[in-house]
Amino acid sequence: MDTRPPLPPFTRETAAQKVRLAEDGWNSREPKRVALAYSEDTRWRNRAEFLVGREAAQAFLERKWARELDYRLIKELWIHESARIAVRFAYEWHDDSGHWFRSYGNENWAFNAAGLMTHRHASINDAPISETERKFFWPLGRRPDDHPGLSDFGF
Repeated sequence: MDTRPPLPPFTRETAAQKVRLAEDGWNSREPKRVALAYSEDTRWRNRAEFLVGREAAQAFLERKWARELDYRLIKELWIHESARIAVRFAYEWHDDSGHWFRSYGNENWAFNAAGLMTHRHASINDAPISETERKFFWPLGRRPDDHPGLSDFGF
C-alpha cells in the first residue's frame, strides 16, 4: 500500500501539515492527482451528494472544477485526534456567467494507517459576492505562504 505522509496518529503540527497538503492539492485543480490522497474505498458526503470510491471522487472533482472557475481555497485546522482531522475552509470561484461566490464550510476527515483519507464529510454554504468583495487574489495554484489565512480575514 502506498503511504501518504504525514501519517496518523497526528500531532498538531502533522495535522496542520496534512491540512496544508490537502489545500495545495485542491488548489491544483488536478482531479486525478488529488484523488490519489483518498483510499480506494473512500466515502464522501459533499453537500447532499454521497460518493464511494476514489474513481467517484475523481469524477466529482472533474465536474466541480469544470463548473467552479478560478477556484482558490484556504483550509484551516480546527481540531485533530489520532487519525481524524476537522477543518474549516473558504473558497472563491465564479460560474460561466461571471457570477462570483465565496463558499464556506467544515470538513471531517478520517485516515487509514497509510495516511489516505477514508472518509470526508463536507458541509458547505455558498454566498454570492461581487467581484469587488473577493479576498483571494494569488495566481491560480498553491496559496503563497505569506498570504493571509481564514482567521486573518475573520472568516
